[in-house]
Amino acid sequence: MANYYYAYSGHKFGLDRVRRGVALIKAMKRKNHEMQLLVNDFRAGLAAKELGVGDAVTIETLLDVDAVAQRGDLVVLDTPEDVGMRMEQYCDLFGEVFYVTDDCTYRAYAGETVLKPNCTEGEKCVETPMVDAEYFDGLPKEDRILFFFGDADYNKEVLAKRALFEGTGIELLLGHYFFVKYESELEKTFALLHEPEEYTNLVRSSSRVLTVSIQCALEAKAAEAEVFYVKKKDDPACIVALLSAYNINIFDDMNNIDLKILMQNSRETAEKVPNKIDMIADSLIL
Repeated sequence: MANYYYAYSGHKFGLDRVRRGVALIKAMKRKNHEMQLLVNDFRAGLAAKELGVGDAVTIETLLDVDAVAQRGDLVVLDTPEDVGMRMEQYCDLFGEVFYVTDDCTYRAYAGETVLKPNCTEGEKCVETPMVDAEYFDGLPKEDRILFFFGDADYNKEVLAKRALFEGTGIELLLGHYFFVKYESELEKTFALLHEPEEYTNLVRSSSRVLTVSIQCALEAKAAEAEVFYVKKKDDPACIVALLSAYNINIFDDMNNIDLKILMQNSRETAEKVPNKIDMIADSLIL
C-alpha cells in the first residue's frame, strides 16, 4: 500500500495546501512511512522541495488522482475542487481516504475521514491545524514586521495598497507566483524585499508577521511571533474564530489594517498553536 497527499495549488490559489501537505509528509517520514506529494504545477513541486519534500508528481486535477494512486492505497485530498461523486468513487477504490478542509460544517458522506479545525462527537474526524514541527523550534527573533500577502497576487492587490505601506519600514516576503517585473514596482514601497525561498526562516525569525495566508498565520504563531491576519471574504467563520483563539490579531480587510496596532509589538502571551502534526500522522498509520 502506498500513501498519497494531493495538494491543490496554482497561481490563483497559492501554496497553503502544499505547506500543510509537506508538514504531514515530513511527520509520516519521521514515523518511517513514505508519502508521495501530488501537485498541480511544476512550480509547486519546486516550492515543496525548498520546504523539505522532493519528487512531487504533477497532475491536472482531482480527477487524475486515480491515474497515480492504485486500489487499496491511502489518499489525502486537500483541495477546493468539487469532490462530488468523485469522493464516493475514491472511497470505493482506495483503502483509506482523508479529506482536508477548513470548513467546520463539512460532514463525511462517503466513508472518508475528515481533517478539519473542529470535530464533534461521533464524527469520523481528526482535528487540525497541520503545521510543520519545524516552526515550533523557533529561531531568535529579529525586530521586523514581515508582510506575506500570499504566494499569489493575481490582481496586484499589494501594489494597489502601496500608500498604506510606504514609509512604514515593513518588509515584504514575495510570493512564488508573483508576476515578472512586479518586484521592481514593489521595491519602491517596502523597506526590503525577501525572496520566496527565504519563507521558512523568515517566518520563524520575524517578531511580527502580517499576512493574508491562513497557513502563514498559523506557522508564524507556532514560531511565537505576534501575528496579524487579514480576512478574506470566503474565510469560514470557524477558521477566523480559531485564529482569534490563538491571539492572532484579525483585520477585516486590507483597508482596515491599523498601523498603530501593527507597530505596537505587544508580544502578549496567549494560547499557542498546538503541535498536532505527529498525532495527525498517527491517525493515518493503519
